[in-house]
Formats: sequence, structure tokens, C-alpha cells
Amino acid sequence: MRKPNSEKPFFCVTCGKSFSRKHILNVHMRIHSGEKPFSCGSCEKSFIKKGHLNVHMRIHTGEKPFTCGTCGKSFIKKGHLNVHMRIHTGEKPFTCGTCGKSFTLKQTLDHHTQIHTGQKSFSCGTCGKTFRLEMYLLNHMKIHTGEKPFSCGTCGKSFGRKTHLLNHLRIHTGEKPFSCGTCGKSYKHRSSLTHHMKSHTDEKP
Repeated sequence: MRKPNSEKPFFCVTCGKSFSRKHILNVHMRIHSGEKPFSCGSCEKSFIKKGHLNVHMRIHTGEKPFTCGTCGKSFIKKGHLNVHMRIHTGEKPFTCGTCGKSFTLKQTLDHHTQIHTGQKSFSCGTCGKTFRLEMYLLNHMKIHTGEKPFSCGTCGKSFGRKTHLLNHLRIHTGEKPFSCGTCGKSYKHRSSLTHHMKSHTDEKP
């Protein structure tokens, strides 16, 4: 297996990938063997590398060592910070080959491309309805199960979706986050603002 003249003399016999050091090959082999020797004492989740366990432990400890210098938001992983920074820089590195629209995240691009392909990968086992995104399917399933996991702490009313709960909470808080740019009038719901805006566009001189 070793080739002294090669920069990466250690080869995986399973997939052919090569490595510069034997111990790196040994760690890689755990992908094929399924061995995960590093276990979390809090939730018993296991990992191939100790470094992965160390990062995972931050979920339990609350440690977020990577902080955004612009807004101060902190993250568990440096990769998460790098993605977050695109909000401030405006970088959108993932571009749709069909329409040219760009996105911050690759998974957002993947979801977007399904608009062009018409692909609906997630099907409801109860009624057969199909959805482009898994989150849409999960929300739909609550129709069949009657599940309403989001409860109002003030009046106890429950909702199937978190967005519905957030809309409901405005009844108690009085919050009106949707403001008219023309006259300044505010509304609890975007739909109410949209309806109101017609009063300006329909006005005759």
C-alpha cells in the first residue's frame, strides 16, 4: 500500500482515496466500518473524530466561540459564522443555471431548482399529496394528525405552525410590524397592509 515516492502513500482499499499519513487513513476507515469511538456523555451520540465530539459538546455547554464582528451574533462552528457573514457582505455564491437567481445557501438553491424541474420529492403517506420541501410535508401532516405543538403562553391557544403562533401573539402584544410607507399606518398582518396599500394605488387625482 505504501509508495515512498508518493505525497499520499496510504490508500483506502475500499474507495481508493489516498492520504499522507497512516493515522489519517485509519480515521478515514471508520467511515466504511461505521466505527464511532467518541461518545457524548450527555446524549450518547457518537462520532468518528474527537474533534467532531468537541464541537458537538458546545450544544450542551452553550459555548459559541465564533462571533460576528459586525453584529455580535455568535456561533458553534466557524462554518456557520462564514455563512452568516454573507448577510452582511451580500455574497450569494450559489447561482441557478436556469434563471440566474443567486442564493446564500446551497440548500436554498437546491430547493429553488425544483421550481424549474417541477420535482416534488416528499409525499404524504395519508393522502398522497406531494411537496417540494420536507418542511412543507411536515406542516401538512399536522392536518391529518391534528398536532398543534405551538401554544400561546398567555391564553393557552395552540397552533400547528410557529408562524401562526407568532401572528396570534400580536393580539396580546399589540405589535404591528407592517407599516405603510405612504401614510405610516401599521398593521398586525402583512395581508392587512397589502389590502390597505390598494387604497393608495386606487386613489384618483
